[in-house]
Amino acid sequence: MCGITGAFAFTASGAAFTDRCADAVRALALRGPDGSGVYQHGPISLGHARLSIIDVSHNGAQPFTDDSGRYTLVFNGEFFNFQSYRDQLQKEGIRFRSTSDTEVLLHLLIREGEACLPKINGFFAFAFWDRQTETLLLARDRYGVKPLLFSHSPEAFCFASEMKSLLAYPVQRQIDKTSLFHYLHLNYIPGPFSIFKDVEKLEPGHWMRVKKEGIERQSWYQISDRTIEPVPDYETAQKQLFEKLNKAVERRLISDVPLGSFLSGGIDSSVVTALAAQHRSGLHTFSIGYKDEPLFDETHYAKLVANKYGTKHTVFSLSNKDLFDHLQEMLDYIDEPFADSSALAVNILCKETRKQATVALSGDGADELFGGYMKHLGEWKLRNGGVKAEVVSLLAPLWNVLPKSRNSAYGNLFRKLDKFAKGRQLSPTDRYWKWCGYADDTYLRSMIAFQLNENEAQSRRSHFTRFIGKTGDMNEVLLNDMHLVLPGDMLTKVDLMSMARSLEVRNPFLDVEVVDFAAGLPADYKVSGKGRKRIVQDAFRHILPPELYNRPKQGFEVPLLNWFRGDLKAWIFDELLEPAYIKQQGLFNPEAIETLRLALFSNDPGDSTAKIWALIVFQNWYRRWMK
Repeated sequence: MCGITGAFAFTASGAAFTDRCADAVRALALRGPDGSGVYQHGPISLGHARLSIIDVSHNGAQPFTDDSGRYTLVFNGEFFNFQSYRDQLQKEGIRFRSTSDTEVLLHLLIREGEACLPKINGFFAFAFWDRQTETLLLARDRYGVKPLLFSHSPEAFCFASEMKSLLAYPVQRQIDKTSLFHYLHLNYIPGPFSIFKDVEKLEPGHWMRVKKEGIERQSWYQISDRTIEPVPDYETAQKQLFEKLNKAVERRLISDVPLGSFLSGGIDSSVVTALAAQHRSGLHTFSIGYKDEPLFDETHYAKLVANKYGTKHTVFSLSNKDLFDHLQEMLDYIDEPFADSSALAVNILCKETRKQATVALSGDGADELFGGYMKHLGEWKLRNGGVKAEVVSLLAPLWNVLPKSRNSAYGNLFRKLDKFAKGRQLSPTDRYWKWCGYADDTYLRSMIAFQLNENEAQSRRSHFTRFIGKTGDMNEVLLNDMHLVLPGDMLTKVDLMSMARSLEVRNPFLDVEVVDFAAGLPADYKVSGKGRKRIVQDAFRHILPPELYNRPKQGFEVPLLNWFRGDLKAWIFDELLEPAYIKQQGLFNPEAIETLRLALFSNDPGDSTAKIWALIVFQNWYRRWMK
């Protein structure tokens, strides 16, 4: 796990880009604190910041150039099954000078080019340079675990693992207002778009070939929506899932540095930990507890798993003050507006974990793949009807007037019931889009102070929801989440917050064999009247403590409402959202912000906290990066 960057000059003036590569590498220092390097030759500069995981010696340092000097690779990620290909290449006469997966990938690329990508079981982003043909090949892993941003102009092409690195080059910083519009709804900016007009994100499962004559882009992987073999019965499917995930976990235990596992107390991380502990004795596990929020504290359940498998367990018990004290540091690391507030807790977990481990396993991806969110169960209930769904819909006028808030049990219940009732009135596509975000169209149009390109906004929204309505099956919702929510929100959050702490996070549920198997299973194996993530719960029930079952899933809510009404009030409303500053900025309407402020301090704050949080994150980003 590392950070990569580079620039390819098309003209003499493109040297202004290649000359900045060393600066771009320095911007990636937290991603790669163990070393750095720059390769520069003719029109190309390639940079690498290293977090040593496999072959920590200097032999594995990058940029990595083959013995002939023709080919050079910068690689961010892990190639878990590299050893089998290394053995094969050695038999064919290749001599290796390291034990790294990077060198194996280099030789596969030399021999096969992008055709070798399906062989890689792992996660990655890389750039591969052919000095003789002056061709740059870039690729990103199947699901978007590792980011890759780029910008191109008539003078040059440049790329980087993070926006802050890309901005070390002379890239134009013109805000993409359509991206800003969708950000106000989703609280993140999905690829291939970014906050800047001249910056794009290479989409998951894609490669691109860059030459002076032009750029070619192509998909190399698509999540399968059907099984090649006949669908197994439910009991057989459970056994197959167990075997595939067990192998995925085992693959992810390869490391030359200390490795541990996140253990939240939920099913997903408990499954990963239980499997890992059977392959590695004395496994270190890490949990976060919340001193001031006992409703959300699941450390009791985490300890049950830790005790069952004899892990070396550490609990980081946080107060709301601990969270608050880390707030500004986290905000300042964000180099593109990203307003998933749970990133704060992830950031602290990664910080504390890094004191004992350099690699951590995680249960990320299971919710999107198997249907673990409340919206998935809500969608199932809407599609399958029933008396309860009918009653909730009939009482829509009541839910509309009752006070709604994420910060109280009843307020949150009323919020969910209101959301469900309103969702029933919408088409599957409109409902999916509404439930992915926090804002309706009325709010969004009242908030922006700029002219929106309506056609562009609708075109992007159609792209973001392109799998909904294709089959009428619940699997289409999960498939869309795998393309939108997973890379745009969940994996972005984990990558940003873990890399801010120089920690590598590995996701066994996102092993290609697990994903392709799960994607082809019937939807009712995943979500049904029997609950969410049905097959995950049943397949691993025999290896988990029974107390983990038959209890509500408690998603932690950062106490934003209290902060906004108290400690952060002056900073928010007298600085970041001060009316004269907002008017001068020309992006938001001061009147809409005032309406939002009144809602925040009312008895019915609804989703005002999430909306204000999106504005805070954007304004903090704007003041830091739009200089």
